[in-house]
Amino acid sequence: MPVTENRFAVIYCRVSSIKQTTAGDGLRSQETRCREFARMKNYEVLHVFTDDVSGSKAERPGMTAMLAYIKKRKGEQTAVIIDDVSRLARGLDAHLQLRAKILKAGGVLQSPSIEFGEDPDSIMVENLLATVAQHQRQKNGQQTKNRMRARLQNGYHVFQAPVGYRYERVSGRGKMLKRDEPVASVIIEALEGYASGRFETQADVMRFLEKSPFFPKPAAGRVTNERVAVMLKQPVYAGYIEAPEWGVSLRPGQHEGLISFETYKQIQDRLNGVNRLPKRRNLNEDFPLRGFVLCCDCDTPLTASWSTGSHARYPYYLCRKRGCPSYGKSIRRDELEAQFETLLQSVQPTERLFKVATGMFRQLWDHRLEQAENHAKALGEQLLKIEKQIGQFLDRIVSSDVPSVISAYERKVKALEEDKIVINEKRAIGAKPVSSFDDTVRTALGFLANPWNIWAGGRLEDRRTVLKLAFTDRLRYDREKGFRTAEMSLPFKVLKRLCGAEEGMARPKGFEPLTPRFVVWCSIQLSYGRI
Repeated sequence: MPVTENRFAVIYCRVSSIKQTTAGDGLRSQETRCREFARMKNYEVLHVFTDDVSGSKAERPGMTAMLAYIKKRKGEQTAVIIDDVSRLARGLDAHLQLRAKILKAGGVLQSPSIEFGEDPDSIMVENLLATVAQHQRQKNGQQTKNRMRARLQNGYHVFQAPVGYRYERVSGRGKMLKRDEPVASVIIEALEGYASGRFETQADVMRFLEKSPFFPKPAAGRVTNERVAVMLKQPVYAGYIEAPEWGVSLRPGQHEGLISFETYKQIQDRLNGVNRLPKRRNLNEDFPLRGFVLCCDCDTPLTASWSTGSHARYPYYLCRKRGCPSYGKSIRRDELEAQFETLLQSVQPTERLFKVATGMFRQLWDHRLEQAENHAKALGEQLLKIEKQIGQFLDRIVSSDVPSVISAYERKVKALEEDKIVINEKRAIGAKPVSSFDDTVRTALGFLANPWNIWAGGRLEDRRTVLKLAFTDRLRYDREKGFRTAEMSLPFKVLKRLCGAEEGMARPKGFEPLTPRFVVWCSIQLSYGRI
């Protein structure tokens, strides 16, 4: 339908993404060609509307605004000029929908590339061109996906760079993930902290990231639980990639991992409920001993709260067990925590005993070095056993025709492949330690020398770690007499027994029998990074 009376027009331009509006010149090129066509037709261009969305979508902000603009012209015909059929849509259904909406709003579709008409031949050509545009979009999408999948299979990450990484172009290898400091170090601390139990819940990780000045946050300054959950599940941080929806199984990536694969597996175990630490939603920095101190009358964990007075708010610990003699009777926070700090300071060993503890750590270190070779052999044997199991499961998959059984075998194979990765990672570390004795055990010795120093640091995560490492059980508190006898952890028990030894004895009687237990304890804590 030609425009005969009011020769006015609007221009509609579209590109497929926001990036194309800044990195390319597509919108301006389309507008220039459409304006040239308008001058040739003696049209006055009233407005230019643009979109930066896929051509497969019919709902677009620019298109909606253009249709509303045409309708306001109160039935006057308006030419809608597009550069090409593909600029209106890249799908036959979307094209037909938009074509009908433009006509209904009072617009007449025109283009320098095609003459739109209502006769059967014109409609056939128009639909054919729309179908070709759809095919091009689908073909381009398929080719892009195939190239991305092939790159994934070669170990290259192809999606948006996870926080802690950035893309950097490498000669001959394209864009690759590289560590982005100082954010990468923050991510390492968060992931390893969750794996070791330093952060008991995902909410603890969230609070840690929110407090970090280096971790990128939205304008509101909040880190969401969803964002933390995605980070914890990312194998990219362990140096591996996978894309199950594209048929790409877990495999080593071409980039450097921030954590070990073993740490990644520990995180997944915790997320899946394996060795999960109990969650406490009521822990906060105001009351670090909440839940760890028991009422001496009923053995119920003390809770805590702020009490509002006439002039200020006051912090208290108290027992909430009905029927308990101490029910509802408040204990001033400063009083209880001051007594606890006195208790914690009392376990500080003398200089002589600290030297003994250092010697015990040295013995543990030497013992580990001696066992390294045997451990490497054991890992090799374990690897052969796993490979044999994988072969057996693959044989069963080939011989089975039951889908559920095949899926079960495939899950087994996947789990065994992950075990292989962990074992190979351990073997790659080698028999020699990655750092010296002094560098490795400095934190552990610092904890044994004076756990109160770590407590005094003030961070809730560190304080909870002190409670777990210094005591084997919760503390019982009497409102009249204070803390009852505390059950200290093994290292402090050892040091306490050594306190009763004769002053001149470098290795007093009873030292040897206790050492193996102490070695085991230290091994576990060092392995999980808890000291």
